[in-house]
Amino acid sequence: MMVRVLICDDQTVVREGLAAILSTDSEIEVVALAADGREALSKVPTVRPDVVLMDLQMPVMNGVHATQRLHTLFPGVRVLVLTTYADDAWVLDAVRAGASGYLLKDTRRDELVAAVKGTAQGKSFVDPSVAGKMMRQLASAPAAVSQTATQADTFTERELEVLELLVWGHSNPEIARRLYLAAGTVRNYVSSILQKLGVPDRTQAAVVAIQRGLVKHGGHDRP
Repeated sequence: MMVRVLICDDQTVVREGLAAILSTDSEIEVVALAADGREALSKVPTVRPDVVLMDLQMPVMNGVHATQRLHTLFPGVRVLVLTTYADDAWVLDAVRAGASGYLLKDTRRDELVAAVKGTAQGKSFVDPSVAGKMMRQLASAPAAVSQTATQADTFTERELEVLELLVWGHSNPEIARRLYLAAGTVRNYVSSILQKLGVPDRTQAAVVAIQRGLVKHGGHDRP
């Protein structure tokens, strides 16, 4: 399946560099470039991308607002956020706005390609170096958590263990290795967790889990 990608970044060298990298893969087609969120939104109806690679800090319309508008107007288009800084304060806003994942711009070529293809298939990607920071930001967010005990009671002890590792950015194979479980068993746990949280993907699961107080976040380093 050919994955159609729109790249949105205010720096010409970044747009063209990402386009050059992605164009080396025969299953990816870069269908448009945009310098800001507004331009990206104007091009989506014409070029019909599967995935938008979205910078966050841009003039005219930033990546958070553009992601929110895309999520509302074109729900079938998935957004993969790319930024330079692991501690970008806007990452939570982008995820809450509907972004399917979050990667750093210095991500290796093979990881970027895999993330783009996976995002098109409905998977979520959060850079491991960002996961812990995102977790701490969520933990200190002003939104209060209510009915924590009730929420936690709907999960088994093992599901909560899987959920915590998921929030910290671990992949299914990593979770399986840490908990001494079969890969298929972990997949089943993740599916159950997503269903119980009422979310479509791992990124949204991480957000909801922290907001509801379902995982530990007391200043831990990434486990």
